Amino acid sequence: MNLVEQTLTGVPGNPLANLRRADSLWQQYKDNSLSSSEVIHTTEAALGSVDWDVVVCGGTLGIMIGAALARRGWRVALLERGVLRGRDQEWNISRAELLVFRELGLLSEAQLEQAIATEYNPARVSFLGAEDVWVRDVLNVGVDPVFLLETLKTCFLEAGGQLFENTAFEQAVVHPDGVAVQAGQPFHARLLLDVMGHFSPIVAQARQGQQPEGVCLVVGTCAQGYPPNQTGDLLVSFTPLQRQCQYFWEAFPARDGRTTYLFTYADADPERPSLEALFADYLALLPEYQQVELDQLDIQRALFGFFPCYRQSPLQLPWSRILAVGDSSGSQSPLSFGGFGAMVRHLPRLDAGIHQALETHSLEQRALARLQPYQPSLAVTWLFQRAMSAGVNQKLDPDQINSLLGAVFKCMEGLGDPVLRPFLQDVVQFWPLSRTLIRVSLRHPGLVARIIPQVGFPALGDWLGHYLRLGLYSGLNSGAGISQFWRSSLAPAQQYLCDRWLDAWKYGSGNDYPPSSNHSDKFF
Repeated sequence: MNLVEQTLTGVPGNPLANLRRADSLWQQYKDNSLSSSEVIHTTEAALGSVDWDVVVCGGTLGIMIGAALARRGWRVALLERGVLRGRDQEWNISRAELLVFRELGLLSEAQLEQAIATEYNPARVSFLGAEDVWVRDVLNVGVDPVFLLETLKTCFLEAGGQLFENTAFEQAVVHPDGVAVQAGQPFHARLLLDVMGHFSPIVAQARQGQQPEGVCLVVGTCAQGYPPNQTGDLLVSFTPLQRQCQYFWEAFPARDGRTTYLFTYADADPERPSLEALFADYLALLPEYQQVELDQLDIQRALFGFFPCYRQSPLQLPWSRILAVGDSSGSQSPLSFGGFGAMVRHLPRLDAGIHQALETHSLEQRALARLQPYQPSLAVTWLFQRAMSAGVNQKLDPDQINSLLGAVFKCMEGLGDPVLRPFLQDVVQFWPLSRTLIRVSLRHPGLVARIIPQVGFPALGDWLGHYLRLGLYSGLNSGAGISQFWRSSLAPAQQYLCDRWLDAWKYGSGNDYPPSSNHSDKFF
């Protein structure tokens, strides 16, 4: 038995078999051999009547938007292929972001506090050969998914929503006046929300076998036996480039141990390592990373997966009456894993937007596409992902990525929390980004020069366009208040479109970030 087999054999949940199933799917992505079924059909025939306003497919994160819409009085059916229950592993987020649940009336203050399983401070950002950077109150709260989902389920049901467990989506037919969803039984609704995640069959049909331009591979464990440590790691790299991958680490205190992840950014080239090979490297490097021997650890859970990312995101589905939400929509940046944090970030926007779409009957494809608009704040991060990775046959100095990131984060630290903190929470804003670029260029011109051949001129040119639009969206968002003077004179359907532009400017400029002040007393 190899090290991975020895380590995972006996861990609850049969992780070795699950790891190899995930690897089989990852291999299909690398081989470009994914097959997709035609699960969405269209017809010009009228449906006639509907029983639901909204059918939500995918309960784990779908319960959030389902509960919000049910509280607004809409008839919501939530379909979950298994039993709706949160996993045992905490979801890490910041306390300020959690306030969304209270603001939407989904959780009380007491329930929010009870949902927090762990909390720690500070957190570290560290790269080989560079000084550590420490921050507070960033991804420092571990939420108990079991309690959170159970509480949201109660809220959903009390608001009149209906939950259908062990009910897997099969297919749907889009009619001019509704959508007929088949999931063991028929569900006729005005709108279908796809919250089934990265590997949704609806998304697979919409993507038509397209290979992802970026992938995040991640493996890890939650284990007991570590030395006492109430700090966390947000982004740590202590090794040079290997396997043509730059390895990054995260670590968080957990209720039943300590969670550690190894992740790397890559493309879907056939020569990229398997998840099992990555897990072997994780186990080999973990003792050095956490200063502990493997035989001292009692592994509670093994964690692994891969997350595809597409430049054509957020995804605007080609059909009326169907909207992709959460990871299905690709609304996270290529630096983020998406999931819980990305869903929470966009929950207020989606709740208000979907409510307004239902009220104004704005359910045709073009109207729903406005709910997943282009966001330059996400698009600019493609260059960062490229700078944090290496091509399979690319010749790079093994320490180049660490040197660049060490310099960039030290510059951001010098510019203060308004620059550093949003970026660590996957939010990019025009002025903080501009200040960082100026400071890095002035202080480390040699590093910047080495990055240009790494990412290539086409990528730089593409990035420049997104960067300029980020500035434009920031300016438009600053003047958005003017629109309130004439918005009330518009018809409801036009108000819906106007509000979607306002949302696009706000989120597309990164100005949805919770802290109200984005200013720093240091320019460069």
